[in-house]
Amino acid sequence: MNAADAYAARGVSATKDDVKKAVSGQSGGLFPGSFCKIVEDLAGDPDWCTAVHADGAGTKSSVAYLMVRETGDRSWYEGIAQDALVMNTDDLACIGATTGFLVSNTIGRNAHRVDGPSIAAVISGYDAMIERLREEGIDIRMTGGETADVGDLVQTMICDSTVVVRMRRRDVVSAANIRPGHVLVGLASFGKSRMERRENSGIGSNGMTAARHLLLNHEYLEKYPETVSATLSPNLAYCGRYRLSDPLPGSGLTVGEALLSPTRTYLPLVRDLLSALRGSVSGLLHCTGGGQAKCRDFGSGLVYVKDRLFDPPPLFRTILESGAIEPREMYQVFNMGHRMEIACEPAAADRAVAIAASHGIEARIIGHVESGTGIPGNRVVIRSGSEEYIY
Repeated sequence: MNAADAYAARGVSATKDDVKKAVSGQSGGLFPGSFCKIVEDLAGDPDWCTAVHADGAGTKSSVAYLMVRETGDRSWYEGIAQDALVMNTDDLACIGATTGFLVSNTIGRNAHRVDGPSIAAVISGYDAMIERLREEGIDIRMTGGETADVGDLVQTMICDSTVVVRMRRRDVVSAANIRPGHVLVGLASFGKSRMERRENSGIGSNGMTAARHLLLNHEYLEKYPETVSATLSPNLAYCGRYRLSDPLPGSGLTVGEALLSPTRTYLPLVRDLLSALRGSVSGLLHCTGGGQAKCRDFGSGLVYVKDRLFDPPPLFRTILESGAIEPREMYQVFNMGHRMEIACEPAAADRAVAIAASHGIEARIIGHVESGTGIPGNRVVIRSGSEEYIY
């Protein structure tokens, strides 16, 4: 079985083609082709619009469960609240929404394994992240939520949230406007930003099913079979060499800490970027599901050429060195070093890099956009060393 087949066998799709097909008949909203669907203003103001977005921490909660069981420290659940929140807010940042968020959280748990203090840790994680964002001038409020005891469906815990935001229509950034001649500025997912208390591995909340099974030791299947789908073949579960407490090569983090690095938010950075450069920015793209090929879904008749990517940070290098996944697949599963990219006029790139630096986030021009006239859809071309991958 090749690496791509092995990833699919774990019940995960990098491209989600079946999901895209299922929703293909739905309306594109007020701004078709934007990163998030935008609809009429919930208050009825014709100059405003509304976006409602839902996302979550995904199977990262399984790693948190492992860490809690291994260490007895429930605070590991706090980070997945940040993951569930940021996966929403940073998607919404891609349409230009940077403040005025209302959040509702949804937790589905198996109450035999995830107790009340664990739920309290998740809620504490939401509160802590919201407070840090408020300190950065981001207005965000928790409105409540739902904790469902669904042990017949969920073996450990699912941590999701829904975020609502209103914004002026004139402020919308639509990725449908990305055009040839613009450059792509990547915002690093790794390192230590101004908002972060420690090093971030860059993992975010995508590719976690692959990451944990390719890195973690098979002993975790024997100790915690509840963290694995009953439909997954045992020979595909926890195939790696590492324990959670092992040092991650090339990093100051353990493997468990690296896998659980809370998803970095770019909200304050995007706010400052748009304040300074809104007229020069044609699109903002959150490199989540689909990794570095995510951009293929936006714009029309385009070729995204990425030929100056960041060197993959230690966590991604370690996954690649496992030999269980090919580089081409890695770029379609993981962000590989930058989780947000800005499509902008070339003259604006240096200012964008400087704004990122003021937030403690490394940025660089990682590529550019070319015309793909005569080809169906869009393409992504990734050049890494002597290799070229086309999606």
